Amino acid sequence: MQLLADLISTLAAIAAAGYCLVLARRLKRFNQLETGMGGAIAVLSAQVDDMTRALERAQATATHSETQLRALTERAENGAEKLELMLAALHDLPEEDEPRRRVVRRRHRHEAMEAAE
Repeated sequence: MQLLADLISTLAAIAAAGYCLVLARRLKRFNQLETGMGGAIAVLSAQVDDMTRALERAQATATHSETQLRALTERAENGAEKLELMLAALHDLPEEDEPRRRVVRRRHRHEAMEAAE
């Protein structure tokens, strides 16, 4: 009986060793950088780094654009307020009943030019 138990445990140990060997080979292929998942993970990691840098640049650009847009909006609001004040001041001017007369000025010719004619 003891011999049978030793034989079964030896066969179980050999089977476990074979299973570990198969798993080790699969893991080695899985982690190869050129053809396996290790390569895919390395490529994806590099792409994540690139995208992170691109996102940081885009955020910096957006922040700068937001600052410029805010400044331009404030300038436009100030200009609109000034225009509203000017329009209000124009409404306060008295209206003239008689039409404006145009003043036409004539040029005086020099005497030397009149002699030439």
